[in-house]
Amino acid sequence: MNSQKRIYLSPPHMTGNEQHYISQAFDSNWIAPLGPNVDAFENEIKKYTNVRGALAVSSGTAAIHLALRLVGVKPGDSVFCSSFTFVASANPILYEGGIPTFIDSEPETWNMSPDALLEAFKDAAKENKLPKAVIVVHLYGQSAKMDDILAICDYYKVPVIEDAAESLGSLYKNKKSGTMGAYGVYSFNGNKIISTSGGGMLVTNNLEAIDQARFLATQARDKAIHYQHSQVGHNYRMSNILAGMGIAQMEVINDRVKQKRDVHSRYQEAFNGVKGILFSPEAKDTVSNRWLTTMNIDHEYWETSPEEIVKALEAENIEARPVWKPLHLQPLFRNNRFYKHSSECVSENLYRTGICLPSGTNMSVEEQQRVISLIKANLHEKITKQLVQVKGVI
Repeated sequence: MNSQKRIYLSPPHMTGNEQHYISQAFDSNWIAPLGPNVDAFENEIKKYTNVRGALAVSSGTAAIHLALRLVGVKPGDSVFCSSFTFVASANPILYEGGIPTFIDSEPETWNMSPDALLEAFKDAAKENKLPKAVIVVHLYGQSAKMDDILAICDYYKVPVIEDAAESLGSLYKNKKSGTMGAYGVYSFNGNKIISTSGGGMLVTNNLEAIDQARFLATQARDKAIHYQHSQVGHNYRMSNILAGMGIAQMEVINDRVKQKRDVHSRYQEAFNGVKGILFSPEAKDTVSNRWLTTMNIDHEYWETSPEEIVKALEAENIEARPVWKPLHLQPLFRNNRFYKHSSECVSENLYRTGICLPSGTNMSVEEQQRVISLIKANLHEKITKQLVQVKGVI
């Protein structure tokens, strides 16, 4: 077993002020869901993102589910969804009996392809079965091409749900990620840019909708002196204790974005000029929070694969991961429709070549240099083997 300190992919980074708000919850005995910390956390998110309504819930997945309830997804309804993402983006569609159709990525943002989306809409219109919603994911902190996507969805009068679980703090044309569609979703899981251990937030400018979401998230209890229920509800509200963590975390959100971007810049500088090594793009007029730094290894230059580098780093007590496996390749969705960006599948190509590097905001420069050195050593080892083989043939 390697005795060096473990370097995690994206661990929680506490400010030291979380305990203050947690203690307030205990001192006031507000330890159940709801309470002053929940209200304050929602208000902080509203101020930061400049939206009118915010609802703190138990997870980003819960927030997506509530958004799908609000747009009226019923069994058999179609929902278009980014394919290159974590399964939590699509699972809530199944909760409501909906049918996901997956949309490929495009190379400039790695996010939903407007070209593929338009083709999906054209087919859906011909079949007289338009989707009830489009779930677009802002992957690894990079915003999708929202102007193009919103224009298509507006034309067909279909609402957009922004899965901004990974992109709190990112900008698209000076607008906060998650605020441009009908609904936006953030995650505060332990690995996100700010964390409440577990939790999420639904945001919208539709105050009637946020009130309905709050009703659904608290078991859909009707207004009555007794317990009465006319709709299916969910136990989705955030704990007042965890919300206290969120308040403290929001105090440093701008610092965390800068730290993530600094980590990315150091990786990029370290591999600048190395052929066959590319990093996820930052599209024009956008600012990515660089939640995770993702690197692509071009197989034309290197024999190694993301899986081999992940294993090599793990042997040195360093956590790295391949990028998300596209959902249309998952056994769960093997029978669902999928629309490619072009003749080549962008998301599949990214999956074959991509690796997520340790990107913690509390990772030291020395620790990051250790990661960089190990990756370079692994790449050097592979290219040396190639040279030896060539010399042997000559």
